[in-house]
Amino acid sequence: MKQNFDVNGGPQIGRDNLPKLRAEMKRQQLDGFHVPHEDEYQNEYLPDANERLAWVSGFTGSFGSAMILMDHAVLFADGRYTIQAADQTDNDLFERVHVPDPGPFGWLSAQDLTDKTLGYDAALMTPNDVMSFEAAAKKAGAVIQSVSEHPIDLAWADRPPQPVELIRPHGLEFAGQSSTEKRAEIAESLQESGADAVVITAPASIAWLFNIRGGDVACSPLPLARAIVRDDGSATLFADPAKESEGLREHLGNEVTLAPIDTMPEALSELKDQTVSLDPALASAWFFQALEVAGATLVREPDPVLLPKACKNAAELAGTAAAHRRDGVAVTRFLHWLDTEAQSGTYTEIDAALKLLDFRTVDSSMKDMSFETISGAGPNGALPHYRVSSASNRTLERGSLYLVDSGGQYPDGTTDITRTVAIGDPSEDMRRHYTLVLKGHIALDRVRYPEGTTGTHLDTLARHALWQAGLDYDHGTGHGVGVYLGVHEGPQRIARAWNAIPLMPGMIVSNEPGFYKEGAYGIRIENLQYVTPAEEIEGGDRAMLGFECLTFAPLARALIDTDLLSAQERDWVDDYHQRVLTEIGPLIDGDAAAWMKNACQPL
Repeated sequence: MKQNFDVNGGPQIGRDNLPKLRAEMKRQQLDGFHVPHEDEYQNEYLPDANERLAWVSGFTGSFGSAMILMDHAVLFADGRYTIQAADQTDNDLFERVHVPDPGPFGWLSAQDLTDKTLGYDAALMTPNDVMSFEAAAKKAGAVIQSVSEHPIDLAWADRPPQPVELIRPHGLEFAGQSSTEKRAEIAESLQESGADAVVITAPASIAWLFNIRGGDVACSPLPLARAIVRDDGSATLFADPAKESEGLREHLGNEVTLAPIDTMPEALSELKDQTVSLDPALASAWFFQALEVAGATLVREPDPVLLPKACKNAAELAGTAAAHRRDGVAVTRFLHWLDTEAQSGTYTEIDAALKLLDFRTVDSSMKDMSFETISGAGPNGALPHYRVSSASNRTLERGSLYLVDSGGQYPDGTTDITRTVAIGDPSEDMRRHYTLVLKGHIALDRVRYPEGTTGTHLDTLARHALWQAGLDYDHGTGHGVGVYLGVHEGPQRIARAWNAIPLMPGMIVSNEPGFYKEGAYGIRIENLQYVTPAEEIEGGDRAMLGFECLTFAPLARALIDTDLLSAQERDWVDDYHQRVLTEIGPLIDGDAAAWMKNACQPL
């Protein structure tokens, strides 16, 4: 559970390893190779053994890709990682290109690569991505070729072993619904679509469907496993036998067979002449190729677990609310520390991250962080996904801002909260920028909206105040969150990029607008909230959905410029702080309780 502050990544890694990859590409007669960040499970956060993009480039962000040619290399990353990518890669070796415009395939289509062969690993790319890759390569005059052995895996001499953590039952008191009931619902959806079976490849879907949890992925209780679910509700769960915990087979029941993961190719071959459902956005192209060779009829449709998992049931919502209250106690004690002892200007980012972890681990139910704490002082706070290391570690200096984005994994819920506080006296610009971000946060919290509304429709609300001031931020406004699962969960999100999935009751999303002044400071305010059922509004003619807040911890009153807030916005801040006192006040005592009461005073 302890956060790692070692220096990871960096230009030297690319200098050392890029020639090794090119040597292996030459051996396989490839002129280029596409390296996505995702692994065989399409994970965002990876086991060390699957950090192939970091191995070849030195870039350690959780999103990106690379196109490696024999005489040129390009790293693709989005706005969260612009500065990090520049810091971690060698300018002489890697061109850096922004995602999504043009992104890897947009860049590729504009190149002249006549008669070149570009390799890829079908186990690491979805068929949708392979189609885009092929189309872009064709425009460039090149052809693509699937490899049987990944050249990085062959060149990586000291590659770490794959994780082997136990798969454990997840209690019904947390899940709220048995695996038998869940699989029955999946079976019904298969029958409706005319499919005989579905191949489930996403670890989070497997964890939720079978009411199990694992530990193969850092900060996420996920088992690296696969499954085949049939139209009668029976299933086969494929996993490394070393991961089987005591009582797992009994928990799974007679309708679920536990099989070694290396038997899955044989199991797929046995689906000959059957209609098999598979998600082209989640499952790797390898599965599609294997099933086509087997003679199965493929139905390309979304993972049937995604929506049921995203729309939390009553037990999941009650559990996550309880987890957030306990987490809020830890965060509030930390904010008290920041506003008192840490005002000395002598503590560092690492000191602060460790202090927050200490406050969280007072709760014995905490299993892990939900991600490594983003602890950014001064200019480091302007890096949205900053990772503090022993090399980058800054002091929380007076006259600066400190941004902390963190979360915990509890058996009953997953938390994610960001607060920005002043160390010393803030400037007028700091207060103005914080208040503009707060206005966007309030707008997204208060909105009512009709059924069928997507996160894309709501994204502008969080940006409106910033836009009117000529400001913006280069990341999404909200992501889905699981319940003792991944802190980033689909299919819903709130972002400018189009998302066709409407927000539905029970979905949890983050609300995290921000502002980042490069070289100076970053500001982000993040709470989690869930979608509430549609209700009539007095005087209206249709029912509207809304949001219910899950996260409770004081905001930075010293950074709020009340002159920039409307009366309704000031009321919102006062009401929120009253809820903080109500929800977690009884759980806090001592100096922290007195501080919280003052921090939650009306504006």
